[in-house]
Amino acid sequence: MATAGLYRRLLPCPPAVEFASSQGKKLFLESIQNGTMEGFYKLVSYFQTQSEPAFCGLASLSMVLNALAIDPGRKWKGSWRWFDESMLDCCEPLETVKARGITFGKLVCLAHCAGAKVEAFHASHSSIDDFRKYVIKCSMSDDCYVISSYHRAALKQTGIGHFSPIGGYHVRRDMALILDVARFKYPPHWIPLKLLWEGMNYVDEDTGQSRGFMLVSRPHREPGLLYTLSCKHESWINIAKFLMDDVPLLLKSEDAKDIHQVISIIVASLPSNFEEFIKWISEIRRREDGGPSLSAEEKARLAIKEEVLKQVQETGLFKHVASFLASSCSRQASGDGDTLPFIAASVCCQGAEILGGKPSSSGYCCRETCMKCWKAEDDKPITMVSGTVVNGNTEQGVDVLIPSSSGKLCCICSKSKYIRVHPASTDVLTVLLLSLPSTTWAGITDEQLLTEIHGLVSIENLPTLLQEEVLHLRHQLHLLKRCQEGKVDEDLGAPLS
Repeated sequence: MATAGLYRRLLPCPPAVEFASSQGKKLFLESIQNGTMEGFYKLVSYFQTQSEPAFCGLASLSMVLNALAIDPGRKWKGSWRWFDESMLDCCEPLETVKARGITFGKLVCLAHCAGAKVEAFHASHSSIDDFRKYVIKCSMSDDCYVISSYHRAALKQTGIGHFSPIGGYHVRRDMALILDVARFKYPPHWIPLKLLWEGMNYVDEDTGQSRGFMLVSRPHREPGLLYTLSCKHESWINIAKFLMDDVPLLLKSEDAKDIHQVISIIVASLPSNFEEFIKWISEIRRREDGGPSLSAEEKARLAIKEEVLKQVQETGLFKHVASFLASSCSRQASGDGDTLPFIAASVCCQGAEILGGKPSSSGYCCRETCMKCWKAEDDKPITMVSGTVVNGNTEQGVDVLIPSSSGKLCCICSKSKYIRVHPASTDVLTVLLLSLPSTTWAGITDEQLLTEIHGLVSIENLPTLLQEEVLHLRHQLHLLKRCQEGKVDEDLGAPLS
């Protein structure tokens, strides 16, 4: 019997002009001469076909992330780190995307989670002139790309909502080059910008919002350089809700009189597993890949991490947090679980999982760790923990580069044998408090205490590196909260105060 199926679709021309047609080639050459195809070359180098009928958003984003050379920080297959649709799952389960596709707002969330800088606009909140301006800007460079979310009906194509990146622009004809990721259906094609804009003004029935476009680019530095929020941790929804909703209510209901009490109110109510929600990011490498020397890239990253850590420990808030934990020693994070050997063993296991491309349930355990210190060529001391990680009958050597501060710190708990110069719970809790929105503290009734709190947590009072770190975490927290509330599509441009 014959098998029913579809083999491509005939591209409606007009309004489209097929890229490979003689007219399409002419538009391409004229755009090259006009300088509005500069972004095309890298983008087409990573052009891919969506692997599922509803994966157009994931395919578009992974294509753009690879073109921007953003390191995913984890492996795809074999030994290769590479963005693939299957890795874009931190804001929506892949099975849900496979069945229903993904909304514009959640794709924006994914881009942020993947480490990109994103500016996103619903068509109803923008204009065709602004859209054209951004398309021209990205077409004339190779450091930003536009992903468009549009309804195919406006282009006289079959289907409904769709995502694809824009590969270039023809000035005289006012046409955009759509690198359609559904290559099994339509080839790349030029389309009048006006029609594409009309397609973006269709309302998405799932969100009640118009479709739109996003500008995706590399951040000027890697996001979350020392700290990050885990949007893949199973309890992130409850923890994000606690931090954004419950903490302000707790502070409003309790009559705190000093900073110690404010910290106590928050810490006493923190979910027991909150330390899984915010983590510090370590540098890992296979032992055979390294040695007692660092590459220029490793040195640069480690130096910035150490400066961020130093800036955290120099804040007034850190001193209050350290004092509180020293007086209470009530949380496990302030005990031996916070010592460098304990953390290093854990990180070595995580490193082996990442380097091996295995899930966290794969049974890695750290057989032994040892701490090494040596001086780099510039006489700067370097701290590295080496661990031997075992998984079944195989073992692997993993090195972890540890950022440290030059300041002398006292132990948080007297029972601990180790001086904590690495990122520990004191630093993490300090950064978490700094990352809470400014409205968190509004319920404090004592005016003098409120003034003191604002002086401690004000973004404006922080050094630049720490300011960027805190703003990144605050941005993550807001995005997670919006995802939890299902408001990410309607609040794309909401301020991160």
